[in-house]
Amino acid sequence: MADLLKCLLRVAEKAANVARVCRQEAPLFQLLVQEKTGADKNKKFVQDFKTLADVIIQEMIRHDVGAQFPEMVGFIHGEESNKFENGLGESVVVTVCPSEADTASLLSTVLDGDSTAASLLARAIHQDPASICTDADHLSIPLQPSQLGIWIDPIDATSQYIEGKEEELQQGVLCPSGLHCALVLIGVYLRGSGEPVMGVINQPFNHKSPDSSGWRGQHFWGVSCDGLALCSVSPPKPGSGSGSGSDLSVVLSSSEKPSVKKALSSICHPDKLMYASGAGFKILCVIQGLADVYVLSEGSTFKWDSCAPHVLLKALGGGVVDLNKTLESGVNQAELTYHQPNTGHAGADRWANSGGLIAYRDRDQLSKLLTVLKGNI
Repeated sequence: MADLLKCLLRVAEKAANVARVCRQEAPLFQLLVQEKTGADKNKKFVQDFKTLADVIIQEMIRHDVGAQFPEMVGFIHGEESNKFENGLGESVVVTVCPSEADTASLLSTVLDGDSTAASLLARAIHQDPASICTDADHLSIPLQPSQLGIWIDPIDATSQYIEGKEEELQQGVLCPSGLHCALVLIGVYLRGSGEPVMGVINQPFNHKSPDSSGWRGQHFWGVSCDGLALCSVSPPKPGSGSGSGSDLSVVLSSSEKPSVKKALSSICHPDKLMYASGAGFKILCVIQGLADVYVLSEGSTFKWDSCAPHVLLKALGGGVVDLNKTLESGVNQAELTYHQPNTGHAGADRWANSGGLIAYRDRDQLSKLLTVLKGNI
């Protein structure tokens, strides 16, 4: 498991490098965007885009993890189709080739013959990052790769990535939008039970380097399995996300139902009802203590959004529950699982968190929320 964690941290940093390289080619970037259609479209948004960076990152992670852990091939799932249409209307299947030169040649086809950009991307895909310290090199858990599956969200909050708004982050303050909301998410789950057991989050655009050499990122990881709970994020201090008094702080989507906002206002000061972009980023805000809970009443997130950050919350004593099932059956029975599709659905909806969700750090706060939300969803 230590080897798998190190592998995921490495490929997540490679993914972050690819995301940064794509944004550096500003005149080209607009050509790399293709609107999703049909069953792959997220119905929450009027426009939902996939980028070439999404596809490249997903296939790179799938390639690298599968090469080191062949028992996991076939169980490494992602958000994106690996088919991309270039400017000539040609459909190209994007894969990672054995050599940098071959990958560059394939990407040049996608990029309408732009060999310079293709070479930059291929270099990022095939170049290993510097060693990443995990503080868990001797981690030992009695699991085998053949027991595990992976969910990849190559760039969560794609709309923020495309828009590219640069915001300066302040310590301890939730910044609701911008490039920093775009995350690389890699979550590992047990094939048998669907329990999430390992998660890696990479934030490619955390801050700009003082030497003007571009963006720098940061990473987070967690493991929660068989009584072992390890997380690279320290538990937030009590009350760090809730402000003064007993008010909870809640992060929401701007499109959340008015009835949910009204119910939450009974236990939240108006300043503590906050809004942010990206499902993964909102859960990361809970992990970091910038908010106490994340509430979503709609089924507009997916397994690839929640699997990785779910593990970090578990390691901190919290979790992510299906909102509707929890309201029906109680707190102890509705943690999200990741191994079974929704029956009767097609495309991306097969893997939607269809009952909504609550991401939380403290079970008492979860109980408090459920009390006010019951009957208001």
